[in-house]
Amino acid sequence: QVQLVESGGGSVQAGGSLRLSCEASGSIFSYVIMAWHREAPGKQRERVATILSGGGTGYADSVKGRFTISRDTNKNTIYLQMDSLRPEDSAVYYCAGTRGLGATMRTTWGQGTRVTVSS
Repeated sequence: QVQLVESGGGSVQAGGSLRLSCEASGSIFSYVIMAWHREAPGKQRERVATILSGGGTGYADSVKGRFTISRDTNKNTIYLQMDSLRPEDSAVYYCAGTRGLGATMRTTWGQGTRVTVSS
């Protein structure tokens, strides 16, 4: 079992920036894919960014061009750099990592960090 811990959330004005961190208890190479999700009140979780173990990345259309996912393998940490923030970006952001494939696939979730963007 692997643990993920998010940090870096807070309050910011529209147009501002925040950097979220997700630290794994073990090597991030244990995951075939890691991702950032967000959940606003009354809404289901939305996947906003992904990074593969090989380094490839992907983004939801709602954040493309504004958010950047990256990693620091020495710190076993992935990041989400959020620029040009909008009020609709306000949500609790969760880190997730998936290990294994097929029948052995398992996903681990962090506890979340809140982001509030004011207009």
